[in-house]
Amino acid sequence: MTSATTMTTALEPEYRERLMHLAREVSFEAGTRLFEEGRRADRFWIVRTGTVALDLRVPGRRPAVIESLGHGELVGWSWHFPPRLWQLGAEAMSPVRAWEFDADAVGELCARDPAFGRAVAVWVGRVVAQRLHASRIRLLDLYAPYGSGTTA
Repeated sequence: MTSATTMTTALEPEYRERLMHLAREVSFEAGTRLFEEGRRADRFWIVRTGTVALDLRVPGRRPAVIESLGHGELVGWSWHFPPRLWQLGAEAMSPVRAWEFDADAVGELCARDPAFGRAVAVWVGRVVAQRLHASRIRLLDLYAPYGSGTTA
């Protein structure tokens, strides 16, 4: 993930500080499922250490890993968009330490302060756009006759 989508780069210091007041430290053992596709998205995380795999259910098989996330990256954006259901699943691939945020509390803070809300929305939007772009490149590598070639 590009540095433009990490919280420390995407949010002004004042907004990061306000968001971090809502954070709580959590840990996950390797193999722990953070969330499942189709369930209610009521929280999100910023990875401090370790790796989290985003995956997609495939009937009759293990979930297919879509992307791996590490230090400083946002895990979970579905909380920000109705219907607030996880679009993928996520699993800790190694021991993970993270900051966890309650989506309702963050949403309330965003509603009370439109400038903060816009900054969070732009950050989450950048994350979504970057992940869609990365998925497009992976699909081209898999299915295009000559691979992805250049992205220009």
